[in-house]
Amino acid sequence: MSEDTFRSVKIERTSVGNYVVRNARGGSISMGTGEDGSFTPVELLLAAIGGCTAIDVDHITSRRAEPTGFSVEVSGDKVRDEAGGNRMRNLTVEFTVRFPAGPDGDRAREALPRSLQQSHDRLCTVSRTVELGTPVSIVEAAGPAEG
Repeated sequence: MSEDTFRSVKIERTSVGNYVVRNARGGSISMGTGEDGSFTPVELLLAAIGGCTAIDVDHITSRRAEPTGFSVEVSGDKVRDEAGGNRMRNLTVEFTVRFPAGPDGDRAREALPRSLQQSHDRLCTVSRTVELGTPVSIVEAAGPAEG
């Protein structure tokens, strides 16, 4: 793949059930089993879905007015399906966005529903990937034996 399309993160184990996720730009986030304050993989999935749409909506609406309040809650149910596998269902992304009174705020309020729809239908890579069901390949990259 070309350099402009490739995305990756690296996950390193810090202890049993605890990991650090790093990106190529030097950012990091703790991930684990949920026994401490670190994010679980499912919480990171929910954050990615909500964060992707939040960025889209923020870029579109804040051109018209700076929001006075902007929050997103993403929720769903973790279930065991008929095949015995774990998955999420009933995913919901709920926006609570407020804009100031006046013509700029009115324009931002007017743009909000359209920006939510644009993000869902074509802009948000994360939710579109989840909804379209992209296959995931799991491969083993064997390292040298330690001796």
